[in-house]
Amino acid sequence: MYTELFFGSVVFLAAGFLIPLVLYDRDSRAVRKASLGCTVLAAILLGSVSLAILMGGGSIAVTVYQPLATFSFSFLVDRLAAFFLLIIAMVSACTGLYAGEYYEHLDGGVRRNLLCSATSLFLLAMVFVVSSANTLSFFFFWELMAASSFFLVMYEYHAAETRKAGLFYFIMTQLSTLFVLFGIIALSWQTGTFSLATRGVPVTVLSTVAFLALFLGFSIKGGIIPFHKWLPYAHPASPTPVSALMSGVMLKIAVYGLIRFLLDVFSPDLWWGVLILLAGTISAVLGVIYALKEHDLKALLAYSSIENIGVIFMGIGLFVIFTTVSLPLLATLALLGALFHSLNHAVFKSLLFLTAGSVVHATGTRDIERMGGLAHRMPWTAALFLTGSIAIAALPPLNGFASEILIFIPLFTSITVVDPLLKVLMLVCLSLLALTSALSAACFVKAFGSVFLALPRSEESAGATEVAPAMLAGPGILAVACLFLGVYAYQLFLRAGFTVPIPDMLMTGTLLVVMAAIVLIVLHYTSRQPVRVSETWGCGAPSQLSSAEYTGHGFSEPLDIIFSSVYRTRIRNERAFFDDRKTLFREGRAEIRLMKVFEEYLYLPVARFSLDLATRVSRFQNGCLDTYLLYVFVTVVIIILFLGWS
Repeated sequence: MYTELFFGSVVFLAAGFLIPLVLYDRDSRAVRKASLGCTVLAAILLGSVSLAILMGGGSIAVTVYQPLATFSFSFLVDRLAAFFLLIIAMVSACTGLYAGEYYEHLDGGVRRNLLCSATSLFLLAMVFVVSSANTLSFFFFWELMAASSFFLVMYEYHAAETRKAGLFYFIMTQLSTLFVLFGIIALSWQTGTFSLATRGVPVTVLSTVAFLALFLGFSIKGGIIPFHKWLPYAHPASPTPVSALMSGVMLKIAVYGLIRFLLDVFSPDLWWGVLILLAGTISAVLGVIYALKEHDLKALLAYSSIENIGVIFMGIGLFVIFTTVSLPLLATLALLGALFHSLNHAVFKSLLFLTAGSVVHATGTRDIERMGGLAHRMPWTAALFLTGSIAIAALPPLNGFASEILIFIPLFTSITVVDPLLKVLMLVCLSLLALTSALSAACFVKAFGSVFLALPRSEESAGATEVAPAMLAGPGILAVACLFLGVYAYQLFLRAGFTVPIPDMLMTGTLLVVMAAIVLIVLHYTSRQPVRVSETWGCGAPSQLSSAEYTGHGFSEPLDIIFSSVYRTRIRNERAFFDDRKTLFREGRAEIRLMKVFEEYLYLPVARFSLDLATRVSRFQNGCLDTYLLYVFVTVVIIILFLGWS
């Protein structure tokens, strides 16, 4: 039964891919509706079989095609794979509902058919990556996922911004693929097989090289700093449903790959866990710091994704460390925290991207400084975005709190049981995780306040209206999921067979609701003061102006100054005066410029070196046939000498 449901979802995704291709020349809403409808149906089937395997046990194991004795397209869906398939199903279903209306407002005519087709192919590739039973099929579908997502990013290829984002994304995703391939080859040399079930590979030079290559490949795909720069380019340039899928789902495929190889292939060493923990901690802290300075709404969410992937990597690193020092209970808690945060981040980040897309659709801008006052004009979108903001800020009783506390608990507890050096590491990581949580809350206070509160700061914001109900359905489901996964987190873990030391948020949430109700009732029956509606006090000004509001720039300026060593802030003041003594001020201009540190000091130098090297190598391609024959002759001689020597 499980196998039939799984391949039923595959058939629907394949139909969603093929229908727009076959009917490519028809610019019809019905064609795109049919494709996205197949995507939603596939997600429902996939979610059903994933939940059944997670809660009831069992698995799916099947070989579809075996062209060679050493290579086959084999699939295995166990509880780990089912968990990540559930993430794919939840986000793709809600995104499909949203995209049905959103895609109709895009330019491009029949190209929107290709957009729907590529979306289904992207989802199909991710499903097969997660369910692959060997490393060769894993790599094949990994590359298919990378290629299809590139075409999604490049949908608006006519825009210079999109072409730049596409170039960044293509280079980084191919670099990720190269490292993954190198790691798989090194691993096959070590084990003599391409199976993903070679549990307990000993730590040797070759297995260490394989781990480092795979870690780099998954880190690039996941957006771990310093390999993160493609995210704030690709997400703003992509259509909103694509951004939601890439941030909510594709980044988790990198997390899945790392966890799968650590659990089922390697026997990790202690320093592996330290490396993963440090990479996650640095990404979490710097990700949220860079998110705070962003005023492009979708770029802000992209940097926030870097932060949350960093938190997930922290959980994975703690799992490896506690496993190697024989603390299985803490290792289990850390891994559960990483997995649960993967699910929660997929839910609330997809919710935030979809609602941000609704805001951009209504206002025509991604600049939060040109927004404001949208809570009155888009109340449903504002409520949904607020739900996602509370969840990502890890405030109870929503789901972000439940998963982050599962990573805090083993960090707190381990301080009393690990050796002194690890104790210092845990204290530092604990402090930085607490700082990350505080800055994340500040970041989304800024985001929500700048976008939805106060007065509109542009004509577009003043004229914005609520989006169609079809664009509220998907985010609405995700908002309910944020509440459900937070309130019932303790019960869900018990149902899955784990007893975790987290508060019962159902009881806590009920108490909060009861207390709020009592306060409102008491105020209603005891307060006799009539309600007076008036404008906010504005220091004597007769009416309020949007230019006098506290903007996102103003909110984040103190933090820009505090973290100026990270931002490499450059402040420039230009002042003009009426007199030579510079006493009568005429006008002035102040600017705070934040350097793109990684781009200017890492990416561009590497790009210049690569271009210079390619220019030098290109001199060997002189167009002369005799020269090429000489190259072939020299190559053959070298190969003969090498084979004879070996």
